[in-house]
Amino acid sequence: MSDILATILATKRDEVAAAKAARPLAELERVARAPGAVRGFGKALARPPGAPVRVLAEIKRASPSAGAIRAGAEPEAIAREYATNGAAAISVLTDRQYFDGDLSFLARCRAAVSVPLLRKDFLVDPYQVIEARAAGADAILLIVAALPPRLLAELLSVAHAWDLDALVEVHSVKEAEVALAAGAGLIGVNHRNLKTFAMDMGLTGEIAPMLPDDVVLVAESGIKTAADVATLGAVGAHAVLVGETLMRAASPGHALLELRGAP
Repeated sequence: MSDILATILATKRDEVAAAKAARPLAELERVARAPGAVRGFGKALARPPGAPVRVLAEIKRASPSAGAIRAGAEPEAIAREYATNGAAAISVLTDRQYFDGDLSFLARCRAAVSVPLLRKDFLVDPYQVIEARAAGADAILLIVAALPPRLLAELLSVAHAWDLDALVEVHSVKEAEVALAAGAGLIGVNHRNLKTFAMDMGLTGEIAPMLPDDVVLVAESGIKTAADVATLGAVGAHAVLVGETLMRAASPGHALLELRGAP
């Protein structure tokens, strides 16, 4: 595990303890039952044969590796740009300390757009899964490198119990095997090495042949052009997750159109 990931996870465990003290689980569950039907995240990203690669567009104001990306960006405004310009779904960073996000961004985006929303955060406790549902998410991110196999399986089970899809992120063939063993139906391949931050854009093509036909494959990190998207689609990606490239653009919506190869 990389030092930065270990640091983030330690912070996250402290945050969860504080959240549990402020809002008991029973109260959180009551709130989580209120939002209504989820929007089909996995279904939105699944690509039928011959169809264009889907884009999971990310609202990302900052990151530990890049620093400030689009400080102060209004999440609902970015979400509207993304939805208007063809995003299949939207990834919303909710980590405050390291990514300048906030859990409240989910409700703000949900009120602004009709596409499915992913809670992008570092989940280490079932409480956070229910918290995501209560906040308006349709899906959660689970990172294999951050979770022992038993906890990964538990969080997947809790997600399904609350009708949430789970995008399980892997950084290697070995982690992809762990994700499949846990029953993941949505797998995200992060091209960025968590230890060195080096990029391996060939990793999606390496992992794709391992996956059953019914698993939805999402390529993540380092995707900057329509040519990148086409290359990843050709090796089996259903969708791509793109944040920094879009958030740095003068118009994130126009950048999304260009990424999709739209006229």
